[in-house]
Amino acid sequence: MVGALESFDIPLECYAADVREIAAETIARFGAREWRLAVLTNEIHGHLGIYSTIGAKMGLRALELFEKEGLTVEVSVISFAGTEPPVSCFGDGLQVSTGATVGHGLFTVSEEPLKRPEALFTCGSKTLSLRLKPEYEAQIREDIASAVSRFGHSPAYWQHVRSLALRYWSTWDRREITA
Repeated sequence: MVGALESFDIPLECYAADVREIAAETIARFGAREWRLAVLTNEIHGHLGIYSTIGAKMGLRALELFEKEGLTVEVSVISFAGTEPPVSCFGDGLQVSTGATVGHGLFTVSEEPLKRPEALFTCGSKTLSLRLKPEYEAQIREDIASAVSRFGHSPAYWQHVRSLALRYWSTWDRREITA
């Protein structure tokens, strides 16, 4: 399937200043494809978020693994992140990066009680499970707990979450954060 864009050449001055700061290095490190998916995810998500960005990275990783095996048909996704923020934000990144959306009927949220940044991806007859490695999940939980303790849910909290999301986006490699 082909979306609406032929390219994604958005001039740097169109990005927020903090995003401009990470653009060149992040694109060089992780590629234009990941950049585009993370940008689209965070625009749709409504703010630059941690779990949404991680979802975009993980969804792309799943696509790469399927492509490596020559699989290019539609992907369906079952997310274990639930429907309650902040972990549920992971689903937005998964949907944008894989094209497996609720509206397309290819995205489902598991009702399993343990909520976590993990998903099952199915393409053709192959299914794979990817989850955020425990050390990365622990880092996010610690950082969020610290932010809530310091800022409550004030505007300063959201600014801090944004700075964390930018750091994770620009430094966490999708090939290393998933198991």
